[in-house]
Amino acid sequence: MLASADVPAAVRAWADGDHAPGLALWSRLADTGLTALAAPEAYDGAGLLPLELCLGLVEAGRAGVPGPVVESAAVSVLLTGLADDALSKRFLPGLVAGRAAATLTLAGGSPYALDADAAAHCFTVSAAGELRLAPGPWQAKRSTDPARRLFLPPAAGGELLAQGPRVTAAAHRAAQWARLLTAAQCLGVGEALLAHTVEYVRRRTQFGTPIGGFQAVKHRLADTLLALEFARPLVRAAALSLAPGEVAAAKLTAGEACYRAAMTALQLHGAVGYTEELDLSLWLRKARPLRDAWGTPSQCRAEVVRCAGPGTGGPDPVTPGRR
Repeated sequence: MLASADVPAAVRAWADGDHAPGLALWSRLADTGLTALAAPEAYDGAGLLPLELCLGLVEAGRAGVPGPVVESAAVSVLLTGLADDALSKRFLPGLVAGRAAATLTLAGGSPYALDADAAAHCFTVSAAGELRLAPGPWQAKRSTDPARRLFLPPAAGGELLAQGPRVTAAAHRAAQWARLLTAAQCLGVGEALLAHTVEYVRRRTQFGTPIGGFQAVKHRLADTLLALEFARPLVRAAALSLAPGEVAAAKLTAGEACYRAAMTALQLHGAVGYTEELDLSLWLRKARPLRDAWGTPSQCRAEVVRCAGPGTGGPDPVTPGRR
């Protein structure tokens, strides 16, 4: 379905503030059941299925789908964790059906809300454990990726939906899902960048031969492929366990692999990689923001080390996933 859709056109329109093509694509994704994988069956969902949702986010990243896909799923997880029937009935069916997108800011995470201008619901969770439905207007900020539009929520105000320790606990769980799903998205973006680059070096000739035949180019591509292939089982293992240390290891590895794929693509495409009209630029611009979203490399390293402390049973920081 994504291959048949004109996703690059939707991404360019999204960057220009025209959300209609992107939201239409969003609706088609919802029809496949993707948005139902982060909500209970009682609210029209398919149950909370992180592994299946990760597989879908890999494909969304590979296609370059715009919009707060990760944040909407995290909101569904947050609302589910609150176990508040009234709130769930109010928001979850619309999120599952793809009628509404949602964005989210959490205390301790990024201060910016992704695509708040396109989201029907903008949620914030404060350090005091207050969940609010934030009102506009939102202050727009510049982004490395024009299709990842960043906004600062209002300093105060908005409808108070819930508060207390249960909000804090649900927000922590939602943050883990957001970090995991961003890792899956990074994996897809990295794979797309590598595929575009392999195709290009097969066609680009120098000295009468495709540059893909040069040993230095082969080694660079092989290193990029190995980084992505190493990240894949970490993402899937983290989806099965949802352990904070394993999720952090997956995000760290997938994010770095994605960024490495972007640097490889940029170098091997040469100056043409900067060209605005080239579709490659749509993925190049995503690599750095996704690497840092929902956990920078340094934050993820710190989490892996913390979870690997004495007596925690967390993953080995050198060999993620090993006990």
